[in-house]
Amino acid sequence: MSVSQAAPARYRPTEFEAAVLALRPATAIFDCDGTLWSGDAGYGFMVWSIEAGLVSRNASDWIDSRYRLYLNGEVSETDMCGEMVQLYAGLQESELRHAAADYFRSHVEAHIFPEMRTLVEKLRAQGADIWAVSSTNNWVVEEGVRRFGISPARVLAAQVKVVEGRITSELVDVPSGDGKSAALRRAGIERPDAVFGNSIHDAAMLHLAKRAFPVNPTPALLEIAADHGWSVFYPSPVLADSKS
Repeated sequence: MSVSQAAPARYRPTEFEAAVLALRPATAIFDCDGTLWSGDAGYGFMVWSIEAGLVSRNASDWIDSRYRLYLNGEVSETDMCGEMVQLYAGLQESELRHAAADYFRSHVEAHIFPEMRTLVEKLRAQGADIWAVSSTNNWVVEEGVRRFGISPARVLAAQVKVVEGRITSELVDVPSGDGKSAALRRAGIERPDAVFGNSIHDAAMLHLAKRAFPVNPTPALLEIAADHGWSVFYPSPVLADSKS
């Protein structure tokens, strides 16, 4: 953020919840990694599943080389997220769902932001239609958002076609960047009341919202928030980490 650019206003926890609930949104859209919980569950699951021996050595070497190219800017974010799902082609989906449950329970669940869990619960009580939109694979996302009472039918995530229970390499969707807003439009959501996201890859769907709520924003999203006058919110674990 440039020196001349003012930082966006920050919500206090009670202010954030009050601002959201006062809207009584009919439709609320949430990114997942970095927004509902800390960390990158998609990358974490990929590494964990490789170490657990779920994929072949050839597949492991392939995704490792692709990820190195991604870090060098030679593979796009959307392509990388798609390939991180295609990695599991040939496996039984039931095996991946079981693995996703083990991974989320042991590595992610403890990092759910408590304020976000409470907020989603209160929005559900108000009758809001709540969706999760993520470029992480649908197995991990569906497992994670069960903790928030979000149905798999309300998940738009990186996904491949499954035929007779077996995972294929045929991509169904990879909601990242503009792909997130496109996925929402395909689901019939043109103008959601409230959208919550943490990174520049959520910017497109934040722009769709009647009210945008950057949560735990990355530096790039912080600049966008400042440009648009969006107040930002930092969950308590993020603030605690910044002070340690």
